Amino acid sequence: MTATVTSELGVRVWEALGTVMDPELDEPITDLGFVSSHDVRGDDVEVHLRLPTSFCAPNFGYLMASDAQDALRAIRGVGRVRVYLDDHHDSELINRGLATSAGYVGTFGHEAEDSLDELRLTFQRKAHLAAMERACSKLLAESDLEVGDLHTVTLAELPESREKAALVRRRRDIGLPIWPACAVLVDDAGQPVPEDAVPIKLRFAKTVRIGIDGNAHFCRGLLRTRYPGSAADQAPRADG
Repeated sequence: MTATVTSELGVRVWEALGTVMDPELDEPITDLGFVSSHDVRGDDVEVHLRLPTSFCAPNFGYLMASDAQDALRAIRGVGRVRVYLDDHHDSELINRGLATSAGYVGTFGHEAEDSLDELRLTFQRKAHLAAMERACSKLLAESDLEVGDLHTVTLAELPESREKAALVRRRRDIGLPIWPACAVLVDDAGQPVPEDAVPIKLRFAKTVRIGIDGNAHFCRGLLRTRYPGSAADQAPRADG
């Protein structure tokens, strides 16, 4: 179970870890139960991470561990930061790379086909698609609008809600404008989806959203099976 740290620095450590997202599941590692322990001694911090299986994608594991390290080092007043990924088939390699600040390519060498930035952007775009579908589905359920009407809907016309706030965050993540007059349904470049393409865009976005939600549910279950008691470290999925 995740260690409880009540110091001021300990609270800031937990908050920083809460900004680290699983790129595939679009949830904070703290909500998923991926932080097995965090220990603060003086101004030094040691964090141990765990994943649902020993064969989870090593690039995802490295990205989360590296992001956790960066988030912790950004805390004012923090001293030495050590982040470890436990019980993974590449734990030794990943932990050595983190300890020496070797970077992704320096850690995996020729196996690092894509940069971490490219990997992160790919999944941020998927998260944006899912958030767009949630916001549009909520609007359709609570208004008289039809699917074909969505191409004219702007951010200003979306009622304030958790879904809208999540959509705005995801747009900001991938560098899309968040002005009130911006269209809600857009492509990866921020261009409005044409009226005749709205139904297929929405269906595709729904498929992506269902995939993310399904994977999150599956991985949460795997973690609970692998680490008995870890359910206590998981927060209910917020769906956005």
